[in-house]
Amino acid sequence: MRLSLDIREVGEVTVIRCSGRIVAGPEAESLRNNITRLTEDRRDIVLHLGEVVFVDSSGLGMLVRLLTSARRANGDLKLCNVALDVHRILKLTNLLTLFDTHESEEDAVSAFYQRKPDLRAVQCEGPAVLCVDESADVLVYLRELLRSAGYRVLTNSNLPDALILIRATCPSLIIVGPSLRGSAASRWAFESTCTTTPLVELGDEFSSLHAGDAASELLEKIRVRLDPSGTAK
Repeated sequence: MRLSLDIREVGEVTVIRCSGRIVAGPEAESLRNNITRLTEDRRDIVLHLGEVVFVDSSGLGMLVRLLTSARRANGDLKLCNVALDVHRILKLTNLLTLFDTHESEEDAVSAFYQRKPDLRAVQCEGPAVLCVDESADVLVYLRELLRSAGYRVLTNSNLPDALILIRATCPSLIIVGPSLRGSAASRWAFESTCTTTPLVELGDEFSSLHAGDAASELLEKIRVRLDPSGTAK
């Protein structure tokens, strides 16, 4: 079984779901290339290994090299949902303690946000705002707009991962785009969370509004929802 990778971003953390074999050759090279490319911009990586059926010595050595590179860049590479055979290999080779392993993706992602904030995090000391929208372009726009206004910003494109971020970071305010898809359970959990966290909804027309008008209107809505100290009203 060849290695396949499903890559997604959960806030500032990248989750890579691996399925197949991590062995010498194209499989290990594909994983190494993807992580090397990602760490140019994003230093925090979670490897989901629940569907990995085999790891050879070269594949294991490659994982150790990637871990070392991430930590040298002041990031980290965490493992989660480690398959029993892979867990046994890590234990037999005395490498289990080298990796930070977690039972679930949510536990691994949360571990990144529970560590001591780094310089990037303290550069913006305003309230934390989580933006959730299916459009990558809208999320980039929101991130840069709100950061320039002094907010700490997290972005995500789907409800399940947004829930992970809400539980991990406890944002002061949530901005949500229209027509977000998700299971009934995800929508119910999200709506329940939003009863205790201030919410700003983007209308269907937000992405097509004049950028300046959209910015002014959004910042005013946020100001109304938060008091000057950054505490939710």
